[in-house]
Amino acid sequence: MSEIRQLVERMGRDGRAAAARLAVATSEEKNRALEAVAVALENNRGKIQAENEKDLAAGRQRGLSGAMLDRLALTDARIDSMIAGVREVVGLADPVGGTFDERVRPNGLNICRMRVPIGVIGIIYESRPNVTVDAGALTLKSGNAVILRGGSEAINSNLALARTMSEAVASSGLPAATVQLVPTTDREAVGEMLVAEKYIDLIIPRGGKTLIRRVVENSTIPVIKHYDGICHVYVDAEADLAMAADIAFNAKVQRPGVCNAMETLLIDSAVAEEFLPSMGGRLSDAGVEIRGCHRTVELLESAKPATEDDWSTEFLELILSVKIVDGLDEAVRHIEQYGSHHTDAIITRNTETAKQFIGRVDSSSVMVNTSTRFSDGAQYGLGAEIGISTDKLHARGPMGLEELTTYKWVVTGQGQVRE
Repeated sequence: MSEIRQLVERMGRDGRAAAARLAVATSEEKNRALEAVAVALENNRGKIQAENEKDLAAGRQRGLSGAMLDRLALTDARIDSMIAGVREVVGLADPVGGTFDERVRPNGLNICRMRVPIGVIGIIYESRPNVTVDAGALTLKSGNAVILRGGSEAINSNLALARTMSEAVASSGLPAATVQLVPTTDREAVGEMLVAEKYIDLIIPRGGKTLIRRVVENSTIPVIKHYDGICHVYVDAEADLAMAADIAFNAKVQRPGVCNAMETLLIDSAVAEEFLPSMGGRLSDAGVEIRGCHRTVELLESAKPATEDDWSTEFLELILSVKIVDGLDEAVRHIEQYGSHHTDAIITRNTETAKQFIGRVDSSSVMVNTSTRFSDGAQYGLGAEIGISTDKLHARGPMGLEELTTYKWVVTGQGQVRE
């Protein structure tokens, strides 16, 4: 047996033992552990940022893009945000033990469903070290143990964060193995996690298509996929164009390196001549490279011709594909062909058109007259999120506490026997 297989199995056994304890932990115990985590992140801020700087230096040497380095950086503001996110999870209602769908049968049996933790969750992710804290906080509050495997580009940051969390949780009286991080960048560790069904109950991959495809094809454990975010904003013929410009600008520019940033702008041909030149200028002034269809290129000198691949690319930087479409039908067809079922928006003053867009666009979040950047667990009131699921089963869209639970049937009787 390889050393890495032994490592993953040992972590799996420890995670399973931790999950058994967490399943019966009270809300008070879990909240106390989370508060200890928040305090530890603050107290260890300097050490965490020193380890993060090692990753940033290595990333610059490797030639990582500006967007990737941005995703990797743990600035003071981002550490503040992580701490606030942990404390927000403390304030959220604990879903574990809650009952729903109660009924009393004619024979007097009381039947309900009770929310329970999933168990041990394996999370495989890339780039963003803040995922370490978000995932650890949400899995702990929902009564699950977590085994994290981050990307090689963030190994030092992730180890520092996971160690800080694990020690804080242990100091509060819950198992240190509540939060574990695989301490190697060897790709074999991912393969071993994917077949550790004896210990891991669910795999959640977060990253690019290559990673997710590998996980889906090789996992013997159920997977909830978090595919890339090829998000669209469609400016309808009846849009408020000033509103549309502000929304499109925000969706692309406010933070381009995240999965809910707009990657394709669709503009109805009825308003393209009025809308596109000023919108294109505003985007160009912000450093956005525009790759457009032939009609876009005709209206916008700064635009480069788009390739077929551009329509299905998650740029994660200041690059935007732009297409002029002839109405709602063409917009929906384009989204269906090239989208990733993440988040898509329509800007319109016509409520019937908005209703059609909502019904016809098969995405985990559909926005009307607002930015795709709001597709986020915190913005939805879920606290820190584990990610945004583009699956349809079990969980869809931002995954918060409730999405990290399953249920068991509880049947209570007074001596009934089946005849």
